[in-house]
Amino acid sequence: MRRKILTGFGLAGALTLALAPPAFAQDATTPDATTLLGTQVNLLWIVIGAVLVVFMQAGFALVETGFCRAKHAAHVVSTNFAIFGLGFVAFFLVGYAFMFGGYSYVLPGYDYGYHSAIGGPLVGSGDWVFLWKGGFALGDIGKAGGAAVAGFFLYMVAFMDTTATIPTGAMAERWKWKAFVGWGLFCGGLYYPLFGAWTWGGGWLAKLGNSMHLGFGYTDFAGSGVVHTMGGVAALAGALVLGPRIGKFNKDGSSNTLPGHHIPMAMLGCFILLFGWFGFNAASTLAATDIQFAIVATNTALAAAFGATTAMFWCMYSKTFKKPDPGMMVNGMLAGLVAITAPCAFVDPWAAAVIGTISGVLVVLACGFIENRMKIDDPVGAIAVHGVNGIWGVLCVGIFANGHYGAGWNLTTEGTAATEKGVSGILYGLDPGLGQLGAQAVGVLVLCTVMFGFALGFFKLQNAIMKGGIRPSAEMEIAGMDLPEMGALAYPDFLEIDPVVLHAGISPTHETRTAEPV
Repeated sequence: MRRKILTGFGLAGALTLALAPPAFAQDATTPDATTLLGTQVNLLWIVIGAVLVVFMQAGFALVETGFCRAKHAAHVVSTNFAIFGLGFVAFFLVGYAFMFGGYSYVLPGYDYGYHSAIGGPLVGSGDWVFLWKGGFALGDIGKAGGAAVAGFFLYMVAFMDTTATIPTGAMAERWKWKAFVGWGLFCGGLYYPLFGAWTWGGGWLAKLGNSMHLGFGYTDFAGSGVVHTMGGVAALAGALVLGPRIGKFNKDGSSNTLPGHHIPMAMLGCFILLFGWFGFNAASTLAATDIQFAIVATNTALAAAFGATTAMFWCMYSKTFKKPDPGMMVNGMLAGLVAITAPCAFVDPWAAAVIGTISGVLVVLACGFIENRMKIDDPVGAIAVHGVNGIWGVLCVGIFANGHYGAGWNLTTEGTAATEKGVSGILYGLDPGLGQLGAQAVGVLVLCTVMFGFALGFFKLQNAIMKGGIRPSAEMEIAGMDLPEMGALAYPDFLEIDPVVLHAGISPTHETRTAEPV
């Protein structure tokens, strides 16, 4: 109820709860020492969470580079490095304002959002807002919440970078650097903020409880849909435009394995991602004083463990693998993490285990289906991990949410769940009709149609207007993209190259090297 009584849009209520207890919000006088200390601790919690999520970028870099071939390693790891800066710059300049320009933080003397001159709707109004304005380049931050806004921006920009980096795995080994740079700016400036404005920013999907009586509206605690499915559908769009790597499919349609060059690197990256994911999920309470973060952290670990273990056993006893495939163990853990991200605050531990178990099987089946039936080449399994299991996670809110947490979520004012219970799935819900599951299904539909179409249109337009398209030449792809695209080799000791060739930036050929990298 506190979230609804105060103010805010979408997750704004959660930040309100974190930074402004009721007495703090209702009385603009100087807060007492206890309240001030709680505010400071909660803001520290947000910044620590942001640091953990930023560190996840190292995990993504190691996973994707390890799963790719050595001759492309410098290129792949560089995309994971550069996406942080590209997305950050675009989100700072315009993306944050588009996504969160409707926030009201309810700090003493500040009103940033719908009722202020700084922010408000750019497109739409009331329960049907499609885009916000306010806080471009964090302008007027001194008038808009100061440290609170800065801390929340830092946390949210880290989430955006996760979305932006997911396609770098699915599109690896055959993506021109300049085309990748365009994606990074587009994702941070418009692609991610658009769906974010509709959901976490309090736009029309978040308000489906008000406008269409669907539970609490679209609810996604830490981003199975807002972050991961968004990255997954973009990865699918990009892979479709690029086409498969040379040598991936035979003329009869059968696929060949193009093994990654460093499995230990990928597995280490997965553990780094697991570590950072606690910042991703637990810190999304936006308050260390909200002890639900302990449930969130435990559910996160459970889903990861069950996802990895189930994927391992599934591969051991399947006719296809017959052994505990290390790559699928990694993807099983990541799939469990992706799926639990949306429902982690709303479900019991047993449900987290079930969600992770299903994810471990789902990711193996999805990887096989995408490669063997759809004939789509995804070197790291990003579409299955983030796209398919992101959708599963979004729907899990509407299935397993137990009604114990989230009363007043999204400021829904109609329906029994809004006033009497927290977010409730079909196993616990009291609302008639589709309820919360209906809201989640609408969100999934939008992700799979509108946002997929938006990403597909971007990549197709890029491919049409860029000279030679967004894919490098066949010669460059076969020889390796490190030298011609990056000017450096990830593993120079693998090769003996004529210095003149190296200086010229020419990709080595069989005549200029004594060892062929995989």
